[in-house]
Amino acid sequence: MSNKKIIVIFGATGSQGGGLAKAMLDDPRSEFEVRAVTRDPQSEKSRELAQKGAEIVKADVDDINSIKKALEGAYGAYFVTFYWEHFSPEKELGHIKNMAEAASETGIRHAIWSTLEDSRKWIPLDDDRMPTLQDKYKVPHFDVKGEGDQFFTNLKVPTTFLRTTFYWDNFIYFGSGPQKGPDGNLYLTFPIDDKKLCGIAAEDIGKCAYGIFKQGNALIGKTIGIAGEALTGEEMAAAMSKILGKEIHFNNVSPATFRSFNFPGADDLGNMFQFYRDFDDWFIKSRDLAFAKQLNPDLLSFEDWLKKYGKLIPLD
Repeated sequence: MSNKKIIVIFGATGSQGGGLAKAMLDDPRSEFEVRAVTRDPQSEKSRELAQKGAEIVKADVDDINSIKKALEGAYGAYFVTFYWEHFSPEKELGHIKNMAEAASETGIRHAIWSTLEDSRKWIPLDDDRMPTLQDKYKVPHFDVKGEGDQFFTNLKVPTTFLRTTFYWDNFIYFGSGPQKGPDGNLYLTFPIDDKKLCGIAAEDIGKCAYGIFKQGNALIGKTIGIAGEALTGEEMAAAMSKILGKEIHFNNVSPATFRSFNFPGADDLGNMFQFYRDFDDWFIKSRDLAFAKQLNPDLLSFEDWLKKYGKLIPLD
């Protein structure tokens, strides 16, 4: 029987959780065993994790009893939510509450909660510099995670609060990459003016989480902000042009223009970029690149990430 500590990873077939599962499974000296939580144990990604040695368990974040069952006998857990699957802050808040309560009731000794800032602490709802969305949020997918921190804190779950940032992988999978303009040129479009945007490779979030688990109790109760690099729109476009071999221009637009784009969540993301832009000093100071590198010595810069994954960015 193994003496390794079990880490339960929610979202184990996704970007963050998948990065953590892979980091643990690829480390022959790991002191942890992976218990990967999925809604579909027969999916290709689930089977790949099983072949690498992960225990696969089925759970539904809407069902607290299934979460508790997944956590039974575990040392730690990585909790992440899935806002972009449903676009509902209330639903997400319920998932966070379920996770925190299950962690408390099963005696998890180290939880990592993948969270973000509650933007309303910087931009109150009555501040008309940014429109209020759904009557009670400024940046819904940020605010609900920040609001959800209270569940872990109030229940005294031993938690490290891991604040993430913009995924460079969004250039591949989320439609955020360069688009052709009417003139046929490629444009990277963000409403950030000349401010720097903190970004990170999604896999590096999981690798940093692994570094946090390896430090044990030292980081319980701490809030850790991570990023791979902070770059302006011009710098990102220049790096893309250099690595991808096609000229890419930065197209700065206003947050209002971005909010008007015709895709689901454009208003939320427009507010997000405005939050990044208007409080860039806070973001850069609260995302400690040096500490992220300490947690994850393989931390990728933007150019490193482009060399590894840039060919997957659709440019047609």
